[in-house]
Amino acid sequence: MALRITVIGAGPGGYTAAFEAARRGAEVTLVEVRELGGTCLNRGCIPTKALKSSADALEAVKRAAEFGIAGAGAPAADMPAVLARKAKVVETLQSGLAKACAQRKVKLVEGRARLVSASLVQVASPGGVQELASDRVILATGSSVLRLPSLPCDGKYVLTSDEALALDRVPARLLVVGGGVVGCELAFVFRAFGSQVTVVEGLDRLLPVPSIDQDMSKLLLREAKKRGIKTELCRTVAGVRIEEGRVVADLVPSPFVPEDRLPASAKKPLSLEADCVFSTVGRVPNTEGLGLAEAGVAVDARGWIAVNESLETSLPGVYAIGDVLGPSRIMLAHMAEAEARCAVAACFGEAAEPEYAVCPSGIFTSPEIGCVGLTEEQAKAKGCDCVCPQILFRELGKAHAMGELAGVFKLVADRATGRLLGAHIAGAHATDLIAEAALALHKGCTVQDLAATIHAHPTLAEGMLEAALKF
Repeated sequence: MALRITVIGAGPGGYTAAFEAARRGAEVTLVEVRELGGTCLNRGCIPTKALKSSADALEAVKRAAEFGIAGAGAPAADMPAVLARKAKVVETLQSGLAKACAQRKVKLVEGRARLVSASLVQVASPGGVQELASDRVILATGSSVLRLPSLPCDGKYVLTSDEALALDRVPARLLVVGGGVVGCELAFVFRAFGSQVTVVEGLDRLLPVPSIDQDMSKLLLREAKKRGIKTELCRTVAGVRIEEGRVVADLVPSPFVPEDRLPASAKKPLSLEADCVFSTVGRVPNTEGLGLAEAGVAVDARGWIAVNESLETSLPGVYAIGDVLGPSRIMLAHMAEAEARCAVAACFGEAAEPEYAVCPSGIFTSPEIGCVGLTEEQAKAKGCDCVCPQILFRELGKAHAMGELAGVFKLVADRATGRLLGAHIAGAHATDLIAEAALALHKGCTVQDLAATIHAHPTLAEGMLEAALKF
């Protein structure tokens, strides 16, 4: 008899688990309460990249004369058309997922799931409650936007990042609260569309994420200033109020930065006016109503599901993957997919652990940022004697031909052995270029291996070669 596996949540982690389990011969049921594709396809990765592509196209047309192209006129963002294109992209991919489920004989069930035990899942829908008997259960319910009491979202003046992706106008003045990945991506997109943008960040740099090298943050801050994006670092929003059709945000010194590290400019209260505010301050787990406590599935202090090395929860036979595991792991769609394959292997009794140390990340700002492995700061904190060779994009012929001079390749390597510890790229197509370094880390390559690899000319990928040669 085939192994019965129920997967709760049809985002990248969930549908990858379902497809992998079906490929192995399991009888698979995939449960989803909203749309196929989860946050990534509907309110995250894909919609933001669709908007980014429209923003890039607009900027390219505005720069047409730079490339000898005349008659470009005065282009502007047609937001209804931008949103229609985004919706078409999402719809096409949703349709593809539905067909993939049918082809793989994955049973789709719509409704809100509740875990009763390791062998039983109940699904409530308008038609009633359905019971799914299972041999294994994989939880892939993801996360949702965090809502701050000091920043109540009304969907008109103060928007979550989800709501920002459906905004049918370009605010003249936009305040982005949160200078993390989502906040920075939206800031650059709406600046390209024509908004005057200010980003408020509670820490002392943009992208204040441990996995992001500080040199990448510094470069992004410079590029933000070049584009007219204002930043208020080391500040938080104490509250907002609506006055005569505009938003007034009260900024105070950040409680997350020690007093002696607060710059003088951040120590004074400040009020900013905007036509719209985006709240991009974090995520919370989608576990409400899932029945975790009653079923015996342990969570941490913040509600994220706790798992062991094989992604099994405290309830034997029940596994969890993706965003619902929280920031102690890696909250990225492709990491959820990797975790899905490991969890399915565990369901079949095989030993498999996700390779978090070699998971790349891509940030779709302008310029893009791609990272994998240790930052310089992390390597030094581990006691590594590291060397960090760098090469600027402006040293590459292809970058000049493209008109994309802003950027840098930075490698982190062990001084004695040359073993690659990390790679960080900011610049055009950085999110694609980082794949070479991810493979090198996965295979345990040295910087000498990179330097010995012939790279095509003229390409941006030569930056990896040139940085390696500097070692």
